[in-house]
Amino acid sequence: MISKTITLEQLNNMGEGKMTSHLGIEFVEIGADFLVAKMPVNDAVKQPFGVLHGGASVALAETVGSMAGNCCVDLSVKHCVGIEINANHIRPVSEGYVFAKATALHIGNKTHVWDIKITNEEGKLVCVSRLTLAVI
Repeated sequence: MISKTITLEQLNNMGEGKMTSHLGIEFVEIGADFLVAKMPVNDAVKQPFGVLHGGASVALAETVGSMAGNCCVDLSVKHCVGIEINANHIRPVSEGYVFAKATALHIGNKTHVWDIKITNEEGKLVCVSRLTLAVI
């Protein structure tokens, strides 16, 4: 499962200067089989109508799912990359933060499948996503 040696600080440092930091994504919790990140709902991630852009939700889902997968492999010899993602957008969000929790459904030698649920600050479901990773 997820390495017990990885820290939130290390995960957050990996995203410096990358899409993760441009979207304001911050990893906030690590468990044995899950990873949680949060993202602010600000103008940078909103569509023109003032609500969270679906593409930003998918970027958050892939970020947390991919990083969770990479926390499960020996990075000196392997890494995980996304090969398929889907998302269902459930409810709009116009302010505050959204939280993405990636939970392992399958961790194999060649592929991983992660379930990612994005919720608002009240814990209401905003988006549900499934991410398939290739281990290369």
